[in-house]
Amino acid sequence: MHEEHEVQLNGLARRLIAEELLEEEEAVLLAKAAAKEKTPFISHLVASKKVESRAIVHLASEEFGMPQFDIGAMDVELIPKTLVSESLIRKHNALPLFKRGNRLFVAVSDPSNLQALDEIKFHAGINTDAILIEEDKLQAVIASVLDAQDTSLDGLDDSDLDSLDIATEDSENPEGGLDESEINDTPIVRFVNKILLDGVNKGVSDLHFEPFEKFYRVRYRQDGVLHEAATPPVALAPKITARLKVMARLDISERRVPQDGRIRMVLSKNRAIDFRVNTCPTLAGEKVVLRILDPTSAQLGIDALGYEDEQKALYMKALHKPYGMILVTGPTGSGKTVSLYTGLNILNTEDRNISTAEDPAEINLPGVNQVNVLPKVGLTFSAALKAFLRQDPDIIMVGEIRDIETAEIAIKAAQTGHMVLSTLHTNDGPSTLTRLANMGVAPFNIASSVTLIIAQRLTRRLCNLCKIPADIPRETLLELGFPEREIEGITIYKAVGCDQCASGYKGRVGVYQVMPISEQMGRMIMEGSNAIALADQAREEGIPDLYESGLKKVMQGVTSLEEINRVIKG
Repeated sequence: MHEEHEVQLNGLARRLIAEELLEEEEAVLLAKAAAKEKTPFISHLVASKKVESRAIVHLASEEFGMPQFDIGAMDVELIPKTLVSESLIRKHNALPLFKRGNRLFVAVSDPSNLQALDEIKFHAGINTDAILIEEDKLQAVIASVLDAQDTSLDGLDDSDLDSLDIATEDSENPEGGLDESEINDTPIVRFVNKILLDGVNKGVSDLHFEPFEKFYRVRYRQDGVLHEAATPPVALAPKITARLKVMARLDISERRVPQDGRIRMVLSKNRAIDFRVNTCPTLAGEKVVLRILDPTSAQLGIDALGYEDEQKALYMKALHKPYGMILVTGPTGSGKTVSLYTGLNILNTEDRNISTAEDPAEINLPGVNQVNVLPKVGLTFSAALKAFLRQDPDIIMVGEIRDIETAEIAIKAAQTGHMVLSTLHTNDGPSTLTRLANMGVAPFNIASSVTLIIAQRLTRRLCNLCKIPADIPRETLLELGFPEREIEGITIYKAVGCDQCASGYKGRVGVYQVMPISEQMGRMIMEGSNAIALADQAREEGIPDLYESGLKKVMQGVTSLEEINRVIKG
């Protein structure tokens, strides 16, 4: 008798015994058989026909607090057949039934099978709720659904995930770490491939793989805003991180310091996407962030970036000067690199020698000599610039001016017959000039070398399918800074949200302050004027600041007032 009680009875079995629907000895025997065959207890119970399946569902609903559902009343054609794989459905005897908002309702017959819900949530990338269905009916529906479809993983053909050409390099197996079979575990490989592919297809800019003590999440930055994309089980965090590190050719045994790498995904003969990868050790494990580097972004053309006609004319005029310096400023993620590369693309002709120093090179541009700076071996921005000046350059691009040495070499290059393009982290055009002075650059050198400053931000475009007019009084528009002569008859739009955009916005557009350095500004720089005085001078010369340029985009119906205030005013 002692042997019979070695098997642990679950809550459902105990409830059936308490209700006198099942003898304890029968329950123990069924539990033993289920454990031996590694199948659910409830399957053996229904097969034994000792208790009606309807009674089992009723008791299970009360015991576990789960709702019941009559699957006979549902059209099986409406069941989302491609959310999870056939093997997962058969393994857990669980079937996704329908989606409501951000939740997926899953039919189960065994309410104690929490592992099924966790795995379906992981593969489908959406939160799950369980619905109880009679075992025999559920098996019949699963058989009907699976027999009627050609199954695939998460709606993608297997070849899309397994045959992706991704540049990887196997790392040595760390002592005491994950072995090769775990790192190259097919479900993990397919999951990571799918996350990367979905990110490319959705046009996201960054992917965040974030471990926490109790959960793990993957987020996409789309149109400048982060959204949760998947929440795989936290136990898989080390495997996902290790897979990403192998793909990026990083040292998987080193988990204490940040690392930088690169992944190249070949989508077709004519299309490849690069991911810049960075790992950072956190309390719960390594966070991995991937930046998508799409080379097609540099070939959009200047007309697609959102410059107004007069701003475009000023940029083109400065680009075609024989020498001088063009500075593009703004915070991280404001599109500075795309603006610079668009200019380089225009200048990239057979008769020009173009060299760039970047940290790292984000966009591959054929015909341009690109150098990745590597400070630990002495290849800094300033060292690369010195080398460029001995390479008969016409145009030089410096990824960022970070110190006085780089600034002085770049300015000397601009003064000696070269076109120099670079970036600075400042808020607007006037503050860029004072920032250079504060770095220690002589005012005379600033005035004689800098020809144009572009300050920029990226704002989300309103979705043309669902945007609606916003009712804003004329007095309010005037208070907000709209020009009185231009607000008559204009329509201000606001975001709504639809099936095509969800948030009311789709895509992004640049907002710019394009400020040429006039003779008067040059004199003010040499006199030591501050950013406020330079901003007043720019306004007198008819140069709109970032907010005024943003209001113009609002009047054109391109974006909303809320978005301009979020991005520019904060």
